Amino acid sequence: MSHATNPGRQPVSFFVLTGSARAESLNGRLARLIADAIVAGGGTVDQASIAELEMPGYDGDREKEDGIPAPAAALRQRLTQSDAFVLVSPEYNASMPGVVKNAIDWVSRFRPQPFNERHALLASASPSMVGGNRGLWSLRVPLEHLGARVYPDMFSLAQAHKAFDEDGRLADARLAERLAATVSAFMDLVEASKHYACAKKRWFEFLGEAPDPVIDREE
Repeated sequence: MSHATNPGRQPVSFFVLTGSARAESLNGRLARLIADAIVAGGGTVDQASIAELEMPGYDGDREKEDGIPAPAAALRQRLTQSDAFVLVSPEYNASMPGVVKNAIDWVSRFRPQPFNERHALLASASPSMVGGNRGLWSLRVPLEHLGARVYPDMFSLAQAHKAFDEDGRLADARLAERLAATVSAFMDLVEASKHYACAKKRWFEFLGEAPDPVIDREE
């Protein structure tokens, strides 16, 4: 856990999750930069990799027989203990990694449903020219469906294999400034939401669906 160094901001905490299981992934490097930016901006960070939270493929029969697996429970706890989360995820075949989607599916089975009303920032890194951005667009679908408040601006680091210097920082000062500004603006939103909160609303899976206890998923 990394703690705030800027006393000017009201207390805010963030869970930063790397969606790549590789030990030295480009997305892991970017996640560390984002965590550093949060701490520099006065936030507190809990950081993890999806590799630490390995879970079986979602299966309704398995859930009925064995319950929700412990790694999913750990992920839920880390989400709910933070004010917001940052997901730094690679792009697999123009979409999200299967392990990330599987984790979302398992965690969504908890009640209260932990993604609802939780602010999220999405980021990616890739050697490609699009920086993994297509994977982030696909990630927005399940997260927003579950009620997460996904920040409109997403940071995708293109040609990431050449983007870092020897100290692990972004070599391009303009990109570094853009990343810092994105993180700072997201933190402002989370701070305002936590300390000057509006009324919360109930979550429904489908707003226009006729009430039916068999299929209802609401809170």
